[in-house]
Amino acid sequence: MNPLDQTVLQQLFTHARTHSNWQDRGIAADTLRQLYQLTAMGPTSMNAQPGRFVFLTTPAAKQQLLPALAEGNREKTRAAPVTVIVAHDPAFYRHLPELFPHMEGVDKMFADNEELAQSTAFRNGTLQGAWLIMAARALGLDCGPMSGFDNGKTDEIFFTENGWKSNFLVNLGYGDSQKLHPRGKRLEFEEACLLL
Repeated sequence: MNPLDQTVLQQLFTHARTHSNWQDRGIAADTLRQLYQLTAMGPTSMNAQPGRFVFLTTPAAKQQLLPALAEGNREKTRAAPVTVIVAHDPAFYRHLPELFPHMEGVDKMFADNEELAQSTAFRNGTLQGAWLIMAARALGLDCGPMSGFDNGKTDEIFFTENGWKSNFLVNLGYGDSQKLHPRGKRLEFEEACLLL
């Protein structure tokens, strides 16, 4: 593989920002399908793919989420074209015989160890949420990832039937760059890394 062009790196990392204000532009359903397809290509442990994504695309769907949101997150979520509930399936291992077929009995390994199943689902579901952000940026969308919501309430509203667990939220759309705050400082290499 070759290094990516500088303009691509800018779009994915150095010029990309977390948005809270949105242009009045929708996102096509086909774009959301493409977004998921790219997200699903990101690596997960044993190809487990425990991430689950609920795309709230209508005012009525967003209205269901509002009672679970912290007050400061309500208006920007209402205004965003799409809000994604990034979740994970604690019983993801049911799909492993299909997703990881070269290891016989891999589903039983997780079914018999709830702690391992839960930590694997959470870790890899979180990773898939990060892949979603990068895929969205690659497709020209802006993102506003956030916590600031009640996971238990969210799960009660959306996941009583399937048992999924919410992790974090991502607002998607085309951000209003005129309303961005200055970019926050990043830690230097020497502050955050060890080179051994």
